[in-house]
Amino acid sequence: MSYTFQFGVLAQYQDQILSGICLTIKISVLSIVLGCAAGIVLSSIRSIWGGTVRFLVDAYVEIIRNTPFLVQLFIVYFGLPGLGLRVGADTAALIGMTINLAAYSTEIIRAGIEAVHKSQIEAGEALGFTRFQIYRHVIIVPAIAKVYPALCSQFVLMMLASSICSAISTQELAASAAFIESQTYRSFEIYIAVTLIYLVLALALRAVLAVVGMWLFGRRVARRTMTALPEVQA
Repeated sequence: MSYTFQFGVLAQYQDQILSGICLTIKISVLSIVLGCAAGIVLSSIRSIWGGTVRFLVDAYVEIIRNTPFLVQLFIVYFGLPGLGLRVGADTAALIGMTINLAAYSTEIIRAGIEAVHKSQIEAGEALGFTRFQIYRHVIIVPAIAKVYPALCSQFVLMMLASSICSAISTQELAASAAFIESQTYRSFEIYIAVTLIYLVLALALRAVLAVVGMWLFGRRVARRTMTALPEVQA
């Protein structure tokens, strides 16, 4: 049985593919920014306050990390309208990705905060730093620097997981691929092409994050970012 590859058929759908790529980049970048910011806030709240606040943050992290991302998307897209909150597919994808990434970011940054030695905090106090200065310069910035490669791996995973958003009709790259496949029946060609596109996007994102890491934390963190391998999401 022979099979003839015909990648040329994809040329007539280049606008569809480019549109999917743009939407993938858009929701990925926005979710990374929002999810990382939420992770910093939640991990900070958890480290400052105990009791009920810490329990609620921990509960949120454990629920999100131990349930499928697809189910979370369905709750946002199909569940919220039942409460009178109707959102579009793109917005639901962004909300779902942000909620998911925020939980993982919170746990990663928490590990970084707990890795800051108590003697460093005492040194800050001896130098006359205020509580805010200690938390900013002694705790949170060094903590993020320690876990930055792990955060970047999670960011890359989140960008790749954006393909799941096609299940709620978000017209990102995977959805564009499914549409083209339904029109051409050239499954091998389209999914090989999409695999290569995702690979390029992942490598490009890691390179950008390495540059950001170099700007924020120095070359050592940037090198660790480029060599860190994403871990499989639970």
